Amino acid sequence: MVLRPLGLGDLLTGVPAIRAVRAAVPDHRLVLATTEALRPLAGLIDAVDEVLPARELEPLDWSGPPPEVAVDLHGKGPASHVIVADLRPERLLTFDSPGYPGPTWYADEHEVRRWCRLVSEGLGVDADPDALDLAAPAGPPPASGVTVVHPGAAHPGRRWPPARFAAVARHLAAQGHDVRITGGPAEVELARTVASVAGLGEEAVLAGRTSSLELAAVVAAARLVVCGDTGVAHLASAYRRPSVVLFGPVSPALWGPPARAGLGGGALHAVLWHGDVHQGTGDPWGTELDPALAAITVDEVIEALHALPAAV
Repeated sequence: MVLRPLGLGDLLTGVPAIRAVRAAVPDHRLVLATTEALRPLAGLIDAVDEVLPARELEPLDWSGPPPEVAVDLHGKGPASHVIVADLRPERLLTFDSPGYPGPTWYADEHEVRRWCRLVSEGLGVDADPDALDLAAPAGPPPASGVTVVHPGAAHPGRRWPPARFAAVARHLAAQGHDVRITGGPAEVELARTVASVAGLGEEAVLAGRTSSLELAAVVAAARLVVCGDTGVAHLASAYRRPSVVLFGPVSPALWGPPARAGLGGGALHAVLWHGDVHQGTGDPWGTELDPALAAITVDEVIEALHALPAAV
């Protein structure tokens, strides 16, 4: 049993560690405890046999016998450790915290490598941080070969201004891209604003019109992705789609995409960040635009786009 009931980006950055658990116990049934909202996407992870709906830091509705192995991929504990320990597994794998021995937690470690190290040290198996790939959803995507512009983020501190996203979308459309503005149900008005300012029609707005699986399918078949530090950035990594990702309060050294080259050479994922604006890490849950994110200009994004392999 593996615990990971967080957001989309959290789920996707945990995929290499989940695959390593599968490699360590190949004959076991692997149950992933994650949120109900992420159940469809969790079903695309080839290492997972069953998805157990879970809520963050709440007891699991576990009706089976104690698992042979339980792995806390939620946090450094002890609050999340208790949830997996209460299942009384034969073996419990957690980071070190009072009452729970395990590997040391390092605050400056990349999220993917952190969980890979936990599994590697705890179960004695190699864990490949680049094993981020996700199966594409079955069936044709709602849109194929489009350029995805995703202006939303969970918190205002990580949302680049809509007018700047619109300027980028306008530039891409002028370059011949079929631009689509994506987002969740709560981001429909934001997406419409970006599309309108960019001079795009209502048909360009996919926000609120796609399920999580349909959004994944759009990204999997996309020509290019432009977004902030969000789950969509991790979908672009999972499907190896060229992307430009804008970082603000959090360093890409902690959450950035993997260093990969495109088929024609050059970086597959471009990262923009003005970390020198901060004296330290900003607030990823901030209610105001982060200064480091605000420092990124439209011209910088366009220049990064032109540097991507066959993107523009």
